[in-house]
Amino acid sequence: MRQDGEFFEDRELDLIYIGKRLAEAQALEELLTEAGWDYYVEPDEYRGGFLFATQRTGAFFYVLIERAPEAREFLTTRGYKAQAALAKGDGG
Repeated sequence: MRQDGEFFEDRELDLIYIGKRLAEAQALEELLTEAGWDYYVEPDEYRGGFLFATQRTGAFFYVLIERAPEAREFLTTRGYKAQAALAKGDGG
């Protein structure tokens, strides 16, 4: 279920997915909610495009870091391309 930042307090979150279109983000919210996942979503900017890269806004989905591997697998088995986990020391 979608939660606000206060719900997670000082616990570490991990980015699992970037929704690049509104319909995609809404479908993912529905999927995560129906499956009982606690997640946090916020708008943020990412670089998109190949030849003409631009700053775009997307919906960034986060879960508790200890649940992130399970969440990525959950998304992958449902046809979503989950964000790769950051390697230790990559700033995340």
